[in-house]
Amino acid sequence: MRIFPNPGVGAEARGVDLARLNVTGFEAIYRAWLEHSVLLFRDQRLTDAQLIALSRRFGELDLAPVQETGRRFVEGLPEVYVVSNVVENGRPIGSLGSGEAAWHTDMSYLEYPPIASILYALEVPPAGGDTAFVNMYSVYEALPERLRRSIRGLRVKHDGTYNSGGYAREGVVVSDDPRESPGTLHPLVCTHPETGRRVLYLGRRRNAYLEGFDLAVSDALLDELWAYVDRAEFTWRNRWRAGDLVLWDNRCTMHRRDPFDPSSRRVMHRTQIKGRERPAA
Repeated sequence: MRIFPNPGVGAEARGVDLARLNVTGFEAIYRAWLEHSVLLFRDQRLTDAQLIALSRRFGELDLAPVQETGRRFVEGLPEVYVVSNVVENGRPIGSLGSGEAAWHTDMSYLEYPPIASILYALEVPPAGGDTAFVNMYSVYEALPERLRRSIRGLRVKHDGTYNSGGYAREGVVVSDDPRESPGTLHPLVCTHPETGRRVLYLGRRRNAYLEGFDLAVSDALLDELWAYVDRAEFTWRNRWRAGDLVLWDNRCTMHRRDPFDPSSRRVMHRTQIKGRERPAA
């Protein structure tokens, strides 16, 4: 395996067949993942069963969340979440549509957020639908010392009202008052449990709220922090190709998706490694 780091975050791992990965190869991938936070593997050929088997090497898997369409997973394989805009026989086969998905960390509204996500591309549109990642270690390190001091010890509410496509989650009573909306409080600055590095843990902007602050003050401080997220020097964008598999660490990255032509087909299968602990300062 050869590793080719990206300037902002992540790396491409070449010379790897993930369907035939031995123990030594997996250990090398795990080390590279912790070092680079995001890994891209191109030209993979995996069945859903092989995708699940690979994912389980990282830990116990979450079941796919219920989609806004009422469907959520590959039939008979509840660990595989379908991300797609495709409609067959009048019904969407997956979730999240073709629109833009703003910067977010997967399911950070949970008490035990997922450790990692794996997204495998089966069909991709000819243009659009790119996924960008941001290095939240670097974002934290770029904050002025004044700002770092001002956020020390704070907790931020990670909202659970909407999914990444902007749809209300099943069974949720919608409220756009972040003090009342469903969600979980996590430390704003966390320590990665495996690398020991400090990271800014924002989750997503919509309905976020800093505990104990007036709404206007909370919004102003969050806006100041979010201004550091979209800097090119901290990011990397993947222009998807069929056969791409991307593994990312939800504890120290965020990601977003560009919109694409809804008449194009985009089909991705995703697995998610279950969280083992609460984010800790």
